[in-house]
Amino acid sequence: MFAAFGRQGERIVIEFDGEAQRPKRSLSPGNPQALILPVFQSAETVSGRVEVKCPPGKKVEHMGVKIELIGQVEMFYDRGNFHDFTSLVRELATPGIMVRDETYAFDFPNVDKPYESYNGLNVRLRYFVRVTVTRNYTSGNLVKEQEFITEIVQAPPEVNSTIKMEVGIEECLHIEFEYDKTKYELADIIIGKVYFLLVRIKIKHMELAVIRREAAGSGPNQYNESETITKFEVMDGAPVRGECIPIRLFLSNYNVTPTYRNIAQKFSVKYYVNLVLVDQEERRYFKQQEITLFRARPTDLKPAINAAAEAQKADALKV
Repeated sequence: MFAAFGRQGERIVIEFDGEAQRPKRSLSPGNPQALILPVFQSAETVSGRVEVKCPPGKKVEHMGVKIELIGQVEMFYDRGNFHDFTSLVRELATPGIMVRDETYAFDFPNVDKPYESYNGLNVRLRYFVRVTVTRNYTSGNLVKEQEFITEIVQAPPEVNSTIKMEVGIEECLHIEFEYDKTKYELADIIIGKVYFLLVRIKIKHMELAVIRREAAGSGPNQYNESETITKFEVMDGAPVRGECIPIRLFLSNYNVTPTYRNIAQKFSVKYYVNLVLVDQEERRYFKQQEITLFRARPTDLKPAINAAAEAQKADALKV
């Protein structure tokens, strides 16, 4: 339940139906000050109630009460200007005078929420309901906004090819790397192998990193930011010809989002697996490969969770 106080002590309370049982999470898990918000699915009905409290012994004259459901993209470099891709409005009350607390039900049935909520480095995509009690100019409007999160679930892809690539330096280094697929659920495991077919340079170690690349805006106002989600060493010491190094990365351990492609023609978010070889002279040889991340339906999520659990057990047995 959320409340907002006006200048004269008025208060607006917004409550979603089934709010106590509804899943909740933050868009910024690493930020202790981030809001914990209720989660809705893409075509789910958004309904609830609004309570407008009247100061005891006073009357509140108004020119109407309305509620809006808004989906919005905000560029951080252009604060104050918003792009609304979804905008619905419901009239809750006609002009009149409040002499006591009033409660209004609202309902946006099966409303289409086309994009998943996102809070990035230069852009955010958010959904919220806004209640406005319109009053005259001297009194000022009473306004309350309440955000919620939208998640977009997808069925597993019918085709999910493996990734196989050969890279190297002529007559010095020749490696082949393989990943088990190109599209991963957010709780999935990236499983791969690196084969050393030719090694004539002194390799010191090998690193694996997952990089998130955000592109926001367009033209001269386009901002490209890369963020390393995780980086760790998968090999220490010089490999020999014919050696195979296994790779296993649990995505559920990290704060990753689905891949976003040209959302509302405003921004994109892509993920890459970056393989880096470092020689004894600190020269770095790397190869990036894009992967696609998606949010699975709960029923489709079990195989990935079970696979992760079995892999963790296997790792524990090796210790």
